[in-house]
Amino acid sequence: MRFITFQIKKDTKVGLELPGKGIIDLAKANKAFPKTMVEVICSYKKILPQLKKIIKQKKIHYTHKQVKILSPIPVPVRDIICVGKNYAEHAKEVQKSSYSTLQSPNTVPEQPIIFTKATTSVIGPNEAIQLKNDPTNSTDYEGELAVIIGKEAKNISQSKAFDIIFGYTILNDVTARKMQNNHKQWFLGKSPDTYCPMGPSIITQDEIKDINKVELKTFVNGEQRQHGIVQDMVFNIPYLIETITKTMTLVPGDIIATGTPSGVGIGFEPAKFLKSGDKVKVEIQPIGKLENIVR
Repeated sequence: MRFITFQIKKDTKVGLELPGKGIIDLAKANKAFPKTMVEVICSYKKILPQLKKIIKQKKIHYTHKQVKILSPIPVPVRDIICVGKNYAEHAKEVQKSSYSTLQSPNTVPEQPIIFTKATTSVIGPNEAIQLKNDPTNSTDYEGELAVIIGKEAKNISQSKAFDIIFGYTILNDVTARKMQNNHKQWFLGKSPDTYCPMGPSIITQDEIKDINKVELKTFVNGEQRQHGIVQDMVFNIPYLIETITKTMTLVPGDIIATGTPSGVGIGFEPAKFLKSGDKVKVEIQPIGKLENIVR
């Protein structure tokens, strides 16, 4: 299933998206349904039989042109959990640049590098990445696959990791590179307002036969800059979940951004930072395309 959060006449709603057909408004389909994406995630198993019936009926309430698509989770339950240098070639390009913040003899990390982005950085598809929030003028893009957690979990083994995943979405871990470098801890450089575009939908994990075969591509003004395959991650999704849950509890609606492939702006000489008017598109099929303008 493919879930979206959308806005119509200033009302924020959760919908089922039927590709090529339109949007089913869950609230119109059944007044008892949850009203937010996190509530849908929490009650998914309970309402699944009803959702399947609604999909079979194919009663479309809106076309995409009638609504504004928001981030699937406009206000995350807590900061987005992110993974740094999780593709080997990206780790190498960062190490070669003048923006590496980790002084280590190992270019590729031996254990996952975990950091967070503030919830207030989240925006949806087609919203603007605002350069005014980066006084260092060093804004970069990082297309990523994001994992959406479906249930509370602690001490999860790799073999059980997929049991706690609700689905996947697309995330752009936009970064103020000089700010990230200046402060060493990455939080400020990763968290300016509008620096976490996300969406357009959450696709449930059963819709993807083999997540390891999924490809990611990032384009700037139509030029392909990034290409990665999930199986090329240094630390795969089960390993990340096992590592994180050894020490902390994950909760429904948590978002894990799994890392970015090579081809980011600082990988070029000179660096290709984003500028006003640029259009950034991150594409992960079958999830879709996340497009944002830079202002």
